[in-house]
Amino acid sequence: MTGPETPAGDESAARVDELVASIGPRLDSPVINRRDVVLVTGPWMAGVTGLVGALRERLPQHKFIESIELGPGDAPTAVVFVVSATAAMTESDCALLDAAVEHTDVLVGVVSKIDVHRSWRDVLATNVQTVAAHAPRYGRAPWVGAAAVPDLGEPIMDELAQTVSAQLADPDGARRNRLRAWDSRLRTVAQRIDRDAEGAGRQARVDALREERSAALRQRRQEKSERTITLRGQIQQARVQLTYFARNRCSSIRSELQEDAAGLSRRDMAGFEARARDRTAEVVAEVSDATTAQLADVAQVVGLPVAVPGVVNLPTVDAPPPPLKSRRQETWLITLLGAGFGLGVVLTLSRLLAGLAHRLNPGLLIAGAVVCVLVGLGVAFAVTNIRGLLRDRALLDRWVGDLTSSLQSVVEELAATRVLVADSLLSTELTAHDEAETAQVGDRVSVIDSELREHAIATARAASVRDRELPTVRAALDAVRAELGEPDLPENGAVQ
Repeated sequence: MTGPETPAGDESAARVDELVASIGPRLDSPVINRRDVVLVTGPWMAGVTGLVGALRERLPQHKFIESIELGPGDAPTAVVFVVSATAAMTESDCALLDAAVEHTDVLVGVVSKIDVHRSWRDVLATNVQTVAAHAPRYGRAPWVGAAAVPDLGEPIMDELAQTVSAQLADPDGARRNRLRAWDSRLRTVAQRIDRDAEGAGRQARVDALREERSAALRQRRQEKSERTITLRGQIQQARVQLTYFARNRCSSIRSELQEDAAGLSRRDMAGFEARARDRTAEVVAEVSDATTAQLADVAQVVGLPVAVPGVVNLPTVDAPPPPLKSRRQETWLITLLGAGFGLGVVLTLSRLLAGLAHRLNPGLLIAGAVVCVLVGLGVAFAVTNIRGLLRDRALLDRWVGDLTSSLQSVVEELAATRVLVADSLLSTELTAHDEAETAQVGDRVSVIDSELREHAIATARAASVRDRELPTVRAALDAVRAELGEPDLPENGAVQ
């Protein structure tokens, strides 16, 4: 919608609207409120306020305002842009000028404070070149010098007042302003269509989504592989450590029992077997406890909430009792050896005592014979008893070896079985855990894919809109610029 215009302004605006409508009937008119005012604006410390007061005194038939008096959507009939003669315009000053004349073509440039800056003409010439290079439309705008509130002397406002009056009296001003409003509107539409089609923000979002999708899948694969490798490594380590522990305990108990057996007396042999079996049962329990602790550590390292079940009934070591009952042949052999040894001792002592008795007292022969027999019997009994004790110790030593061999088989089987059960349980739990995490990642990837499809559809739709509507917008903009006498709009829709 347009604001109130003079009858000539209304007719000129209507002709411009008809021109654009003949090219693009569906194009919306510029939504501005054209006010019959002259906007005086410029950079800070340029002397805008003083110039507004001076113009109001010189041209009371026209209304001069500052930028703060313009409401949203208002557009002035003309713009007086004021810069100080202190220095040439900068890029920020050019940007301020662009904003001021976005919907207005009637422009007058002013270099103020010329009363104190003798080089103001050089600054004015530089400003003309600067704004013409910034946008070709500014090359047609008149530039004058002025001093609204001079330190000495009268204000220098004649040339500025004449220039502003001439611009406002130009009958083509209303048409040019309407064309400029259409130019701004069409450039904005063209830039928006190009921006939507190019989708810089959308493309950045698409790139971020693709990176997030790849990162999620890559992390899922890495976590699955790392956890599987960790589980295999921990299981193998547990198997090796438990096997070593079982063998080490069996070796220690063997040495301990063999040392005990080597120092047994005859009366202690009866309880040796029970003590040995109790010690083997303790070793089985130690290996079982160590296995439980080791497997619990494995589950904790892998990060799986699985409690490996313990053993309700510990296995026992099946080994026959030690063969301590004497066999008849071996007993006879030991007895004969003892008797033979005792007989030898009797004969040796009897000859010695016989010689002594013959020399000293022949009556001692009978007593000597009795003593020799008693000594021989004692030696024969000692030899037989010691030989039997040593034989029993040797039997117990071999039995300890057989017992600990059976013990080693039992504890190794116990550890291997427990590790196998733990491996199965942990593998099952790991599979379930991986499936749950894969499902979560799949849900996230599905959401990302849905958004990517939406962006693809939006991109295709924006490209379709550009292909359908942009040629009309460009054609209308070319017609408007032809009326304004400016170059055609470049392909990228940039401001000229």
